[in-house]
Amino acid sequence: MKKLIIAGSLMLILSGCSVYNKLVYQIDVPQGNYLEQRDIDRLRVGMTKEQVDFVLGAPVAENPFRDDIWYYIFDMNAGSGESYSRSVVLRFEDDRLISYEGDFDRPENFDTPLDQ
Repeated sequence: MKKLIIAGSLMLILSGCSVYNKLVYQIDVPQGNYLEQRDIDRLRVGMTKEQVDFVLGAPVAENPFRDDIWYYIFDMNAGSGESYSRSVVLRFEDDRLISYEGDFDRPENFDTPLDQ
C-alpha cells in the first residue's frame, strides 16, 4: 500500500510541473538580423558591400572563406510558443550585389541599378 501511495504521489507531483509551466512568463528571444520588407525593397543590383551594409546592417553569419555570400538570418523564439524565422542570402561579384534569395518578396526595382 505504501508503494502505491508513493507512486501515486510521485505521478501527481511530476504532472504538476507541466501545469505550472504555462503559468510562468517566458521572454521572447530574438536572434540575428531583424529585417522588414521595406529594408529589402531598398536593395538594388550593383550596390557595393558598403551600401548593402548601410541599408541592412552587417550580416549575422559571415563565411571567412567566401566573403562574396552574405547570410541574414533572424529567429524569434517567442515565449508564447509562436516561433518564426526569416533568412536572406545575398551574393556579390567583384564587391557588387548580383543576386537576392530569401523569405521576403523580391524587391520590385531590384534589377534597376541605383545609377539609373
